[in-house]
Amino acid sequence: MPLFDTASTMDASSAVPLGVSVPRADSGGTRHHAGGRANVACLAPAVSSLDIVYCPPGGQWRVQTLTNVTRGVHHGIVEDLPYGSRYGFRPSSDRRPLPVDVPKANGNGSGGQLLLLDPYGRGVDQRDGVLASVRTAVDFDWGTDERLRLPWRNTIVYEAHVRGQSMLHPDVPEELRGTYAGLAHPAVVEHLTGLGVTSIQLLPVHFHIDEPHLQDLGLSNYWGYNTAAFFAPHPGYATRAAQKAGAQAVQDEFKEMVKALHAAGLEVILDVVYNHTAEGGPDGQVLNFRGLGEDTYYRLDSNGKYIDTTGCGNSLNFADQRVVQLVTDSLRYWVDEFHIDGFRFDLAVTLCRNAANEFDPKHPFLTAVAADPVLSDAKLIAEPWDIGYGGWQTGQFPRGWVDWNDHFRDAVRTFWLADRAAIDSGGHGGTMAKLADALSGSASLFQASGRSRLASVNFVTAHDGFTMSDLVSFDRKHNEDNGEENRDGHGDNRSYNHGVEGPTENGLILAKRAQSRRNLMASLMVSLGVPMITAGDELARTQLGNNNAYCQDNAMTWLDWTLTPEAHEMLRSTKRYIRLRKEFLAAQPRDYPVRDEQSYLDWFDQHGQPMSHDRWNDPRHRVMQLLLGDDSGDLAGLVVVNGSASDVQVTLPDAGRQARSLFELRLTTSARHKQRQGIQVAAGETDLAEANSISIYRT
Repeated sequence: MPLFDTASTMDASSAVPLGVSVPRADSGGTRHHAGGRANVACLAPAVSSLDIVYCPPGGQWRVQTLTNVTRGVHHGIVEDLPYGSRYGFRPSSDRRPLPVDVPKANGNGSGGQLLLLDPYGRGVDQRDGVLASVRTAVDFDWGTDERLRLPWRNTIVYEAHVRGQSMLHPDVPEELRGTYAGLAHPAVVEHLTGLGVTSIQLLPVHFHIDEPHLQDLGLSNYWGYNTAAFFAPHPGYATRAAQKAGAQAVQDEFKEMVKALHAAGLEVILDVVYNHTAEGGPDGQVLNFRGLGEDTYYRLDSNGKYIDTTGCGNSLNFADQRVVQLVTDSLRYWVDEFHIDGFRFDLAVTLCRNAANEFDPKHPFLTAVAADPVLSDAKLIAEPWDIGYGGWQTGQFPRGWVDWNDHFRDAVRTFWLADRAAIDSGGHGGTMAKLADALSGSASLFQASGRSRLASVNFVTAHDGFTMSDLVSFDRKHNEDNGEENRDGHGDNRSYNHGVEGPTENGLILAKRAQSRRNLMASLMVSLGVPMITAGDELARTQLGNNNAYCQDNAMTWLDWTLTPEAHEMLRSTKRYIRLRKEFLAAQPRDYPVRDEQSYLDWFDQHGQPMSHDRWNDPRHRVMQLLLGDDSGDLAGLVVVNGSASDVQVTLPDAGRQARSLFELRLTTSARHKQRQGIQVAAGETDLAEANSISIYRT
C-alpha cells in the first residue's frame, strides 16, 4: 500500500463526536465491530489540512487525509481502523519521509514532533518513550455495578495514590503491587473498609508524562499532575500483563478496580488536572494541543504570550467553549464508562476564569456542569485556588460543589502545634475562636454561596505537604532529595517537632508527638463538614520531612505496612475516632442556614457557662466545650478541648434541653484513654480534662 493514501469518503463522515467512533450509518459498536470502519474527527483550527497516521493491529503504518472540515474540525471515514489500532495526527503539509515504525518520529522538543496525540484518544501506547493514541472499545461486563451516590453527610474521603497504596503491602502478590489490580486486592480493600472510610480519592490516573527537568535529574512525576491525555488511564499503573496486552487490557483492569471497590461499598473519586497540560511553556514539547490549535486551547495575552495561573507553564483556556466541551466530555466519559463517583479538581479556579482572566462563580464551565444530568449527579470537589491574580476563592464555588477548606487546615495545625510550640517555649498560644470556627464547619465562609457546612472538605494534611507524623516531628522542610537544594515546597507548615528535629528515641518526645497526632485526627473527625484523611496518616507514615515529595517514587512515598507499636496505636485511634464520628454526626445539617443554629451547637467555657466574647478572644483561656445536638434538638454528645499546658477540672454543661444529662466518656486523646474510658459524669459535675487533649462524651 502506498505510504500516502489520500482517498476519503466525502460527505459520509461527521464532525461529532470528536475522536474515533463508529460511523453513524453503521450498526453495533462493540469491540468486535466488523471491518474496523471508523469516523475520525479532530478539532485542529490551526491546521489547514490534517492527516491521520495509523497502524491496524499486526499491520503497517498508513496515512489518510481527513478532507472534510467543519468549523475547525477535520473529519473523515477510515475504513481499516479496528479496535487496538495505534494512531496520531499531523498536518498534511508535513511530507517528510516516515520510518516504518512511525511513532519513533515523536520528538521531545517542539521541532521534532511528527505525530500528535488525539485529544479524545481513549488509550495511549508508550513504547521506548514514544507515544501514540489507541482505539479502544467500551464494552465491559459491569454486572449490577453502579455509582454509589453516598450523601455528603456520610462521606469520609481517603486520599491515596494507586501505586503507593499497595507497593509495599506484604499480602499483595508482587506482580500486582503498585497497580490498579493491587489497589483492588482484598488485603487493601479490607484495610479501607476496616478503617471506616467511604470514598477513596485517587491522585491523577489520566495518562501523564514526566517533565524534562525531572528526567534530567533521574526522577519522575510520581504524583502525576502533568496530564497528556484526558480520556486515557495511565498505563504505568496497570500490571505488566495488562500493559503487554495493550490499552484495552489497561482500561479493563481499571474498570475491574472500580467494580471491586464499589462492591466493598467504597466510592471512587478521581483527582483531575484540567488546568494545564504536559506540553508546558511555549518552548515545551509538542504532544497534541499546541500542534492542533494553540490559540484555542491555551490562554494567551494580547501579545500572544502564555498566561500562566498554574505555575506549570500554560493554562487551558476556559474562555473558549471548545475547551469547556473537551473537559465536560472527558468528565462524562469517566462517569459513564468507568462508573466514577466524583472528581477533585486541581487548581479549580483556573477552570473558572472568564475572558478577562477573573474568577466567575457563574462561569460557563460551572453552568455546563450544573446543567448536565450526569455530571451534576457526581461529587464535585474544588481545590479553590490557583497562583493567578484573585486566585484564592475558598467558599466561593456555587451550589453542587464542595471546597477544600484551607482555613480548617491552618486553624487546627496552629492550635495544636504552632501554639503549643509557643507555649512550650514560655510564650502564649492563640485564642479558641479559629479552632471553634473550624470544628463547626466554617459556616460563615460558605454562607455567601448559599451552601451548608457540608460544603467544607476538612483536612489537616494532603498529598502536598507534611504527613501528619512529619507535622509533629519536623520544624523545617527537608526536600534535598528533590534536586532543588531545598528551595521547593511550602515554608509555612505550622508544624512542631516537640523538641528534636526528626527521628528520636526519646520516649517523652515520642509520647508528646503521638498525642499531638491524636489531637489532629480527632479534631478532623469531630468537625462538621466532610473529613479527608491522607493515606498513611492512620499508620503514622513519614516522608522524612519532605513536604513536596511529588518526584519521589520510592519508599519515601509508598505506604509502609509494617505495624510498629507507633503505627498500631495510631491505626487503632483513627478507627475509634471514625466510629465516633459516625455516631455523633450522622445528623449534621444538610442545608444552609440550619433550621436553628443554637439548637445544634452550643459553646461553653471550663466552668460550664456559655462562652463570652472576652473568653473567645483571650489567649489565656484555651479550654472550651462543644455541645452537639441533632435535628430533633436532642443532645448527641460533648467535645471538651483543653489546649493549655495544664490539666483542668471542667464543669460539664447543662444546656437545659434534657433533664440532668448524664455524659459517658467515650475517648480522650490523652495517654490515659484506657483508664478513663467509660467514666460517667452528670451535667453540672466536674471531670478532668488533661493538658493538650480532646475528650469526647456521649449522652
